[in-house]
Amino acid sequence: MANISAGKWTLDASHSEAMFSVRHAGISRVRGTFEEFSGTATFTGDLNGSVVEATVQADSVDTRNEGRDEHLRSEDFFDAANHPQLKFESLEVANFDGESFDLNGNLTIRGVTKAVNFKGEFGGQTVDPFGLTRAGFEASTDISREEFGLTWNAALEAGGFLVSDKVRITLDVSFTKDEEEA
Repeated sequence: MANISAGKWTLDASHSEAMFSVRHAGISRVRGTFEEFSGTATFTGDLNGSVVEATVQADSVDTRNEGRDEHLRSEDFFDAANHPQLKFESLEVANFDGESFDLNGNLTIRGVTKAVNFKGEFGGQTVDPFGLTRAGFEASTDISREEFGLTWNAALEAGGFLVSDKVRITLDVSFTKDEEEA
């Protein structure tokens, strides 16, 4: 069973991605990322009982289409002017078997907080060439965007809607152990 060094860790945004995808027009997926985010964690040796917090800047959304990005920042979606951050606070890290785990917590988007469950995978821990202790994780969850107040949509002529309610959130993140903890 793989373990992680207990202590305080900081998310390394330059080696991490916060991504999402949503079905568009019922036939394909639009994918996007958030370019600005931060996080901290206090890990236990076996991850169970660890604490994770993260903040994402809503106006940093990037889908490789500036018009769509502006629409996502608007009141129709994230309303970034009034709700500049998306936040996650863990309630429980559980069921760690050395590789996979459950990350349960509260996700806040647009001022609405809902419980979510991320299914995660521990990529391992290593010391990089610069002497930093690193740990890698992947995690994903599906949410209903409408439950968070992101309700804008357009009906399609053939039936259905332009934007699916279900959004997949995927995190591929690297944390570094705080030096005083190393």
